[in-house]
Amino acid sequence: VGDPRVLDLDYRAPRDAIRLDAGVPGRIAGVPYPAETVGANLRAIGASVTGDGVLDVVPPSWRPDLTDPIDLVEEVIRIAGYDNIPTILPRTPASPGLTPAQRRTRAASAALAQAGYVEVISYPFVSPSIHDTFGLDGDDPRRVALRLANPISDTEPELRTSMLPGLLKIGVRNIGRGQRDLALFEVGQVVHPDPHAGPAPLLGVDRRPTDAELDALFAAVPDQPQHVGAVLAGDRDPAGWWGPGRAASWADAIEAARTVAFAAGVELTVSQATYAPWHPGRCAALSVGGRIVGHAGELHPGVLSALGLPPRTAAMELDLSALPLPGVTPAPQLASFPPALIDVALVVDGTVPSAEVGTALAAGAGDLLENLRLFDVFTGPQLGEGRKSLAYKLTFRAPDRTLTVEEATAARDAAVAVATERTGAVLR
Repeated sequence: VGDPRVLDLDYRAPRDAIRLDAGVPGRIAGVPYPAETVGANLRAIGASVTGDGVLDVVPPSWRPDLTDPIDLVEEVIRIAGYDNIPTILPRTPASPGLTPAQRRTRAASAALAQAGYVEVISYPFVSPSIHDTFGLDGDDPRRVALRLANPISDTEPELRTSMLPGLLKIGVRNIGRGQRDLALFEVGQVVHPDPHAGPAPLLGVDRRPTDAELDALFAAVPDQPQHVGAVLAGDRDPAGWWGPGRAASWADAIEAARTVAFAAGVELTVSQATYAPWHPGRCAALSVGGRIVGHAGELHPGVLSALGLPPRTAAMELDLSALPLPGVTPAPQLASFPPALIDVALVVDGTVPSAEVGTALAAGAGDLLENLRLFDVFTGPQLGEGRKSLAYKLTFRAPDRTLTVEEATAARDAAVAVATERTGAVLR
């Protein structure tokens, strides 16, 4: 070492050769590279190459990044030129189109937008305190929320179980920016974890999971139904030269739910209910086939005060995933015969919902009934204490003939008879 004739001493051990099949670069790139080309390209980067079909390649000392055969393949392709690799697009199968559930979601969004609502997108993260703000009972299933292990914000560590927290938060922000008349909606997923489900198993990557492990994994995934929510505040119809405006009310929230249901091809049954965070006396349960799928109405004054929303703010939330998917919709039949228009006014007890009276009228009217619409509600001392009058427009029509007065009258009498039997209605 002390010899003055020694100018440099390299303590690095000689590099081991990397074995490379000369046909691998061609198979990966899809370009035929002869063995001579593969060897020449590797020598061009300073490597030592020996062999014919299977090459032993010793990378140069200044290329410590070349450690595996795939590194050498990349060098061969780079030296040969990336531009020489042909571009071949994969064969794309024909799309089956949207699923029925996707069509239902898009129809609901389009229907609300056409009704004057503005779609918003909120974060799905909520604070646990929102359940107390909404006045939820201690055993309310909406309190069972999935908590994130690494939330974006420590104040909102849970995934939403309702669309209302995010919607109302956006409503507060808009009102704070001076937008007093609101009609907002959002379609998205909520998360309902099973409180009895165990933790998800941690699966390795060294093998394919067994069927039992996959079943345990899917069992731990929470239910994530699709919901649609809407919130209204201020004026629903603005005032102008055309006349006075109209403030949004609980009825508009129910009509928003009916708009969604109509777009989905189902009909809602509306009944009075008590359900937080809605006002106890101005809340409606929305049902399909006897199953409650949502609620709508005016929000509780305490909730509005806590959130900073104006009085009489109304909201709606509907479980889209719970609505039955429509089948094949038959084309409507357009009748060329004139309709028979008859109005009836029925006096019922004030506690009887108008929807029940309308359902009874429709059941009794039979197949000749084309349309039924409530157009007036009247209360007064002449009706008696706790009584109200409901006036309906009934449209009768036959597809193959002009109805006679006797036929239309008989259908009306049958409708009134069923309404009297079911609801105690009296013809006014």
